Amino acid sequence: MGLLKRIMRRPGSRATASILAAGYIRFVKLTGYWKVIGTDIPLALLNEGKPFLVAFWHGRLLMMSLAWPYSQTFKMVISQHPDGELIARTIKFLGFDSITGSSSHGGFGTVRSILRALESGESVGVTPDGPRGPRMRAAKGAVFAAQRAGVPILPLSYTAKQCKILSTWDRFLIPLPFCRGIMKWGNPITIPGDSNDSDVVRITKDLEKQLNRLTHQLDAELGLRKISKAPETAQ
Repeated sequence: MGLLKRIMRRPGSRATASILAAGYIRFVKLTGYWKVIGTDIPLALLNEGKPFLVAFWHGRLLMMSLAWPYSQTFKMVISQHPDGELIARTIKFLGFDSITGSSSHGGFGTVRSILRALESGESVGVTPDGPRGPRMRAAKGAVFAAQRAGVPILPLSYTAKQCKILSTWDRFLIPLPFCRGIMKWGNPITIPGDSNDSDVVRITKDLEKQLNRLTHQLDAELGLRKISKAPETAQ
């Protein structure tokens, strides 16, 4: 284990890192030129008192607080991994709560927590390829939860022209201060209540295609190199 990983396993170090990360996100939001497209989509549902799932790739997680200026409660599903604890602490400083687990690889307890939040009128953010991939390939947990709760899934992605893309499994994108960025909501994906297992698999593939299409369109608009999804057999 590297020195940085050993340091980050210390609770005090993670707390300090989360404060710094939240401060960085606020600074990038303040100094960047950001355009958010499709805000009428979530707003229409929120005005009707209808919660929903928000799906975004793990590599595009950092600036997701930018998409939620609304007064309604929004929670994110965060893994129990030490990196997940750092993310949970960070979004807490940004004013958001989290659900511990994984919508893609978690057990029934995580799904139950998601359903409980949705039933109480809270919207929930999930990373269908998290917490460890394969990159930009959706697992069916989000679709299953949306079907059980009777809510739609809204795809969401962002990009930034001035950014750093890490060589991590998810190709994590970090916008730089004073960047030009675009965030865009996709059209709602509805899951019929009587969907069977094959329907869930098909809709999950559709979610994956829509999220990838949305991400690639935004990256192309700002001249970024296309990030391809990982091979299906990747772990």
